[in-house]
Amino acid sequence: MAMKKMAPVKSVRIREAGAASQNMRAWTFGDNIDTDAIIPGRFLTINNPDELAKHAFEGTRDEFVKNVKEGDVIVGGRNFGCGSSREHAPLALIGAGVKVVVARSFARIFFRNSINVGVLPVICPDADTIADGAKVSLNISEGYLEADGKKYAIEPVPVFMQGIIDAGGLVEYARNLKEVPVCTR
Repeated sequence: MAMKKMAPVKSVRIREAGAASQNMRAWTFGDNIDTDAIIPGRFLTINNPDELAKHAFEGTRDEFVKNVKEGDVIVGGRNFGCGSSREHAPLALIGAGVKVVVARSFARIFFRNSINVGVLPVICPDADTIADGAKVSLNISEGYLEADGKKYAIEPVPVFMQGIIDAGGLVEYARNLKEVPVCTR
């Protein structure tokens, strides 16, 4: 199946002074949300983000698929995305319109897979205090997110990582790189 071309996450660009994404709904989860909770293993034969999205959080939070809107944000506690090393979990989120995941901490492989497919992982030490359904605005350039009027500090997002996210993932980012002459002597 062909991969869906992913739109850049321009609403959270670092390089635009004061840029912030507005009014994202928080879908809040706890600690140790594993990739099987995000997309159950029986759907791992599917590689299309739109098809995977139809099963996101199935058996964990069934109302997610029916109610998620483009631009909503996932909020987790510690060790979000633990479990398998497959890219299906962040692909399911992309298909559902989720381009940002905020958590206290991430499983390393999920963190990297998210960047690779164009989902922005944001570390927020107090993420587990953000209420489900909160209206969230993310201001990367100023280093905070706001949920229902309360500001929360976030860890800086490196410029190179933001460039990968803005391109729509690692493959699109690499396609846009200029070739550098290599010295073979």
